Amino acid sequence: MAVLLGDWGTTRLRTWVIGPDGDVRAFRRFALGVGGLGPGEAAERFEDEVRPAMDAQGMPALLSGMIGSNLGWVSAGYVECPARLGAIARSLTTAAPNVWIVPGLRCAGLAGPDVMRGEETQLLGWLASDPARASGRRLVCHPGTHAKWVRVADGRVERFITAMTGELYALLNDHGTLRFGQRAGDAIENDAEAFDQGLGAAGDGGALSARLFSLRGRLIAGELAPGNSAAYLSGLLIGAEIAALHPIMAASADASVDLVGDAALCAWYGRAFAKRGVASKFADGEAAALAGLKEIWTLAQ
Repeated sequence: MAVLLGDWGTTRLRTWVIGPDGDVRAFRRFALGVGGLGPGEAAERFEDEVRPAMDAQGMPALLSGMIGSNLGWVSAGYVECPARLGAIARSLTTAAPNVWIVPGLRCAGLAGPDVMRGEETQLLGWLASDPARASGRRLVCHPGTHAKWVRVADGRVERFITAMTGELYALLNDHGTLRFGQRAGDAIENDAEAFDQGLGAAGDGGALSARLFSLRGRLIAGELAPGNSAAYLSGLLIGAEIAALHPIMAASADASVDLVGDAALCAWYGRAFAKRGVASKFADGEAAALAGLKEIWTLAQ
């Protein structure tokens, strides 16, 4: 039986139709983020827009991501950590006839409860894509609006920590005294030198609010061109995140990191890790999300 799979986040929806043989029959992206939906709108738009566009009327559907949050279709709850990701497949929430939503994960964070929703599906797909990843200890980083640092041991999620690095970048680059006309999300290619300056300014990650003001100071002193401010800010925030969280989450000071997410953003994280002498490997987040949804659907049958 064919199935409609969806990765439905805050800003967009990605959908695949998977045939009985496991092959992708159709794929489409929709500018239909959970953040822009009103109460009750998710169900209506999924049935009226998404299903017809995918030629998937009446087809069973499995969705993951923020669509299962209190902002989405229905609250799909959380699986408590430590947890084996296979438990996710046994904890699906029924949103409507023939529509199921994947739960998130919850654990004790640095200053209170921490949650993830969407990255757990990528994690499961990343694990399923290489059996060797299900043994030993791994440190996985998901860069993004809310970056996730995840400690995995023998296929079980022990703990994770969220860093609001991407959201801070967007807010600081668009508002306040550190904004200089560059939109958050603009490409920062050819800004490697400014990015590296930001990494250096991050230091050990402490006193972040004071370190951030160095951007304004450098601009006023003529040490940084306004056109390079976004790259510097990105380097400072990513550098501070890595400096603060790698020692907490890694088994050793030089423990390698598996990066799962967008290729361009992961490349900047990889550069930041390399500057600190930490090796990293990259895996595509979209491919991991699809693999995770397929694995959950298979396990849930």
